[in-house]
Amino acid sequence: MGRFEKRGFPTTRDEEWRFTSVAPIARTAFRRAVPGPGVRGRAADVAALSLDHVFDGRQIVFVDGRHAPGLSSIEAEDGLEIRSLADVLARQPDRLEPHLGRLAGGRSSSFADLNAAFVEDGAFVSIPPGLVTDRPIHLVFLSSGAGTPDPVVSHPRTLVLAGRASQATIVESYAGVPGAAYSTNAVTEIAVEDGAVVDHYKLQRESEAAFHVATTAVVQARSSRFSSHSFALGAGLARNDVRQLFAGEGGECVLNGLFAVAGDQHTDSHTFIDHAHPHCTSRELYRGILDGRARGVFVGRILVREGAQKTDAHQTNKNLLLSREALVDSVPQLEILASDVKCKHGSTTGQLDPSALFYLRSRGIPEAAARGMLVSAFAGDVTGRVRVPALRAGLERHLRERLPGLQDRDMQEAVL
Repeated sequence: MGRFEKRGFPTTRDEEWRFTSVAPIARTAFRRAVPGPGVRGRAADVAALSLDHVFDGRQIVFVDGRHAPGLSSIEAEDGLEIRSLADVLARQPDRLEPHLGRLAGGRSSSFADLNAAFVEDGAFVSIPPGLVTDRPIHLVFLSSGAGTPDPVVSHPRTLVLAGRASQATIVESYAGVPGAAYSTNAVTEIAVEDGAVVDHYKLQRESEAAFHVATTAVVQARSSRFSSHSFALGAGLARNDVRQLFAGEGGECVLNGLFAVAGDQHTDSHTFIDHAHPHCTSRELYRGILDGRARGVFVGRILVREGAQKTDAHQTNKNLLLSREALVDSVPQLEILASDVKCKHGSTTGQLDPSALFYLRSRGIPEAAARGMLVSAFAGDVTGRVRVPALRAGLERHLRERLPGLQDRDMQEAVL
């Protein structure tokens, strides 16, 4: 707590927060959720928002930051552990000491400091060396907005340890009761050991009256592979940081992201890829779709350190504005301190292509449906990379619910 008290909440004078004001969070009097009938009663409503039916048999659920065993369903498999972090802290704290807080500690923010000070529970996933698990591991974080007369806050923390030569798919889902006011301040730490493969998906569908701030910190060992797929659809104010470090040679990293916001929503995506070792490859693709008076931010930084020769890094950000009042700030950054590298980055922002709209209209497709088809195709470049079919279908459904043009019946009939 001392670190947070020293720094305080970030302001727009801080470089990493210059596009996003957290004043609405700082001036709100949050309370920790209190377990009780109100929480239990609304948990069922929130559970309906999750994709739990898709991952039946392997999910751990948290309601307002606390483990909910009655909503969880975990099957044992060859040493795979999916547990409550609080349980591990109570029974085997020595297992967490080498990792917890150390992966996210190097460039921690004020919000990460708050998480460390107030975390009560979260998810612990340990994949033993050599285990290849095909079924996704679903970590579900639900917010009821109940338990106190004031807005509630939770600080969930997730620790994923992927042993040498293991393979796993992790899905993090965040959802809340529609209209509920609350705040989620999450930290996820992922350690990918030598030769391990981790595919990580994050789906954020918080209430539009909620705040969501999250940090994902990843450390990759030699010859490991990690992919991140982040989807920000909810929350009135959202900030999502992904920070990755190559801690060994020969690693591969993919960061994909999509934010789709409307109304008065504000979403901010920051990424940082640290090429600290040679012979590593990174690919990054983030896309934004903004309607109404929504505001979007993308800041992506790639650092190629001195000595990180044979680095191959590509970064792309593309944004689609569906209204004249929507606004996006895009800042791709590439810092190269090595000589023998292949690196490029770029950013584009625009509106729907009039010629493409005209072509579809000339084929008898109504304008609203044509617009919806083009928006769907734009998003599909990211959603199409999701390798969990049921999750991909769920994402596409949520996008149709989020953006008016994608709900048009004529558009759906035209696609069919």
